[in-house]
Amino acid sequence: MTSNIKEVLGKSFDYIIVGGGTAGCPLAATLSEKFSVLLIERGGSPYENPMVLDKKYFGFPFLQTDDFSSVAQRFISKDGVPNLRGRVLGGTSTINAGFYSRASADFIKRVGWNEKLVKEAYEWVESKIVFKPLLTKWSSAVKSALLEAGILPFNGFSWDHIAGTKIGGTVFDAERKRHISADLLERGNSSNIVVLLNATVKNIVFQRDGNKSVVRGIRFIKSNGSINQTYEAYLSQPENSIPQGDVILSAGALGSPQILLLSGIGPRAHLENFSIPLLLDMKGVGQDMQDNPGIPLIIRAKPEFRLPEPPQVVGIAKDFKFIVEGFVLPVSFNGTTLMRISIKLAFPESKGKLELNSTDPRQNPVVLFNYLAEEKDLRECVQMVQLVKKVARSRSIARFLGTKPRINVTSNPNELRNFCRKNVRTYYHFHGGCSIGSVIDRDYRVIGVKGLRVLDGSTLSESPGTNPMATLLMLGRYQGIKILEERENASAFGSQQHP
Repeated sequence: MTSNIKEVLGKSFDYIIVGGGTAGCPLAATLSEKFSVLLIERGGSPYENPMVLDKKYFGFPFLQTDDFSSVAQRFISKDGVPNLRGRVLGGTSTINAGFYSRASADFIKRVGWNEKLVKEAYEWVESKIVFKPLLTKWSSAVKSALLEAGILPFNGFSWDHIAGTKIGGTVFDAERKRHISADLLERGNSSNIVVLLNATVKNIVFQRDGNKSVVRGIRFIKSNGSINQTYEAYLSQPENSIPQGDVILSAGALGSPQILLLSGIGPRAHLENFSIPLLLDMKGVGQDMQDNPGIPLIIRAKPEFRLPEPPQVVGIAKDFKFIVEGFVLPVSFNGTTLMRISIKLAFPESKGKLELNSTDPRQNPVVLFNYLAEEKDLRECVQMVQLVKKVARSRSIARFLGTKPRINVTSNPNELRNFCRKNVRTYYHFHGGCSIGSVIDRDYRVIGVKGLRVLDGSTLSESPGTNPMATLLMLGRYQGIKILEERENASAFGSQQHP
C-alpha cells in the first residue's frame, strides 16, 4: 500500500482496477491469486482513522465533507437532494451503515448468475468481514415496532432477502470495530497486489489494433495535485501482441460512467461540449441512473446525547417493495443524535441521467435521479409514508422513548403526495449509468472496445436485497473467479492449438 506514484509510474500489470471500493477490493484479492494487480484508489487509507473504524463514530464522516480529501464526498443531485459517495480505501463500505443482507433468489435468477458460485462468493465474504449482531435496546424496540405494524413474520437472524422482519448481518464485530471491503485484500496474494492511494484516474489510455480500440493502461493524477501533471501505468503486453488482461472500472455509480466519458466513450454531442475526442459514440453511458427514494421520520425532534447506532433489524414489506430500518444518527460532533425510522422504495420506475460537469475527474459529475417523477412511484410513496408512520407511532417505540413520539404527518392522501415530494431523501443506494446491454455485456466488458470492463453499482438495474453492499462484495469475488476461469480456458485452448 503506497501513495508514492514512483512505485507504479510506467510499470505494467496484468490487471488494473480503478477504485478500491466495495467491489474493487474483493475483485483485486481474487485476481491476485494468479496475476499481478494494480488497485488504484482516489482516497487514502482508513486504517488509522477511528472516525470510520469505531462504531461509536458511525455517521460522523457524513458531517465532515470537503471538496478533495474527506472520506465522504458530498454531492447534490439536480433534484436538490444532498447525497454522499465514498472516497477512501474500502469505498462506501467504510462509511455506510454496515447492514449486510444478500440479494433475493429471484434477483440472482433474473440476472443469470451461477447460483452455486454466487453462494460460495457470499460465503467467502461472510467468513472474513460479516458478523451476527447482538441486538441493542433500540434495535429490539425497532424489531417490535415493525412486527406491531404488521411486517410479518419474524424470521430471526438471516442472510437472506425474505419477506417480514429479520435481523441482518453487520460488518461491526463484537468489539464495535468496523470491517471493510479492503480487509478482503488480505485474502489475496500480497506479492501480486500494489494498492496506490490518493491517485485519481483522469482517463483510459488506448491503442489501435486494426479497426478496434484496445486498452493500453490508465492516466492519473495525484488527488491533491495539479490536473495537468499526469502519470501513466500500463497493462502487461506480451511481445508482438495486445494485452491479455483488462482495466476494470470499479469506481462506483458516479465514478465509472464519469471515467468512460472522460475517456471519450459516451454520447457524441455531450463529449463535444467538453472538447473530449470521441473514441466511441455510446448513448447509454450515464443513462438509467436511479436512486431509491427514502422517507425518514424523526421520532424525537430534540437532539439528545446518545451513541449513534446503525440498523440491525429490517422490515421487508408489501411484496418486497418497502424496506424499513431504524437509525440513531449524529447531528453534530458534540455527541448529539436523532432517532429516525426510515423507509425506502425498492423498485422505483423513475430514472435519470449523469453528465460531466468538468474535465477534472475530482469534481462530481452532474446527476439527476428524477425522484418520484413516475406516477407509480408517487402513489407507492404515499403507501410508504402510511406504513412508516405506523412503525414510528407504535407502542414499542413509545415504550422505548418513555413518551408518545410526535409525528406530524397528515393522513390526507393528496397532502401525502406533497409531503413525499418535499421530504424525499436518498437511501444512498444509487445505481446505474453503465447498464448491461447498452454499455457492457454479460461478462461486464465494455461493448466495442477491448480490454475494458466495469464492475460496481453502475452496472445494476436495481438495488439488490435490502442494501446493495453484500451483493457488490460478492460480485467482486464472483466476477474475479469468472475472469480466472476465462483465462485458464483461453490458455488451455491456446496450448491445444500449439502443442
